[in-house]
Amino acid sequence: MYSLSDFDFDLPQELIAQMPLPERSASRLLEVDGDRRADRSFADVVDLLAPGDLLVFNNTRVLKARFFGAKDSGGKVEVLVERVLDTRHVLAQVRASKSPRAGSRIRLADAFEVTVGERAGEFYTLQFPSDVFDLIDAHGRLPLPPYIEHAADDFDEKRYQTVYAKEPGAVAAPTAGLHFDQALLDRLQDKGVRFAYVTLHVGAGTFQPVRTENLAEHKMHSEWYTMPPETVEAVRAAHAAGRHVVAVGTTSMRALESASQSGTLAAGSADTTLFITPGYTFKTVDRMITNFHLPKSTLLMLVSAFAGYRQIRAAYAHAIEKRYRFFSYGDAMLLTKNTQC
Repeated sequence: MYSLSDFDFDLPQELIAQMPLPERSASRLLEVDGDRRADRSFADVVDLLAPGDLLVFNNTRVLKARFFGAKDSGGKVEVLVERVLDTRHVLAQVRASKSPRAGSRIRLADAFEVTVGERAGEFYTLQFPSDVFDLIDAHGRLPLPPYIEHAADDFDEKRYQTVYAKEPGAVAAPTAGLHFDQALLDRLQDKGVRFAYVTLHVGAGTFQPVRTENLAEHKMHSEWYTMPPETVEAVRAAHAAGRHVVAVGTTSMRALESASQSGTLAAGSADTTLFITPGYTFKTVDRMITNFHLPKSTLLMLVSAFAGYRQIRAAYAHAIEKRYRFFSYGDAMLLTKNTQC
């Protein structure tokens, strides 16, 4: 049985990528298949996939979800939208010297006021005066991960978004998808690789480390996903043809596996709190593309469950030795499911 300390590692600060590369597909790619590792470039993914393989992308779109403002008392406030509930209401983190009262008002971006509703765990319900998406797009700021040390600029607004982003609702990017540009997608399609899409709106909890040594005590953050019927059919067709289903990122993985808990992949929409740790039996995904993840994170536990704990430890040690770039703007891995786990 693994514990939290089993997923810790030392990472040199200079390996945390602070900016994306000028070209999306110019990242490095570490291929991991059991104990075999190969250093490649990300564009090599075309050669590593076969005609009929299915890439499953998360088409969520990152919101400009961060706001700075002031309470009606004058106190400064920082708001991070976690989830859009409907066209007028959101769940949000509210950072202030004193917790806001239900019914009080907060002025955001010196542009509009929201009304504070009831508290829901660590979040507050906020009522917007008009369409949530319009106000977020017009006045919000892109919420870069906490380990990126510069404020988001116009370049980040373009690059911290996949080229196929469609459904607004995430507060963090599905970063494995950031490596794909349109030219690479065209090359994959020309080869006969098939594409399908899920939507999982990534929450800020994706950056939170696990804080309990006993993993069974960890409460996974909740995220909303949608599994379209056409994606279910594409997965079934790929497997029927003996081809691989390849999750692009841990978010696509979580959506696919969450929708497979009955034993077979099913269409629909739901909240997921699925916490994947070593010992989990994967039901749908055969391979995955993913970035390098934070120590003690649920994402590191997920990839360890998929590719093998020992194999991931060795791969991360190799990546550090070879100076791969880590986290959201960093390099990637192509992992094959380890059936010996």
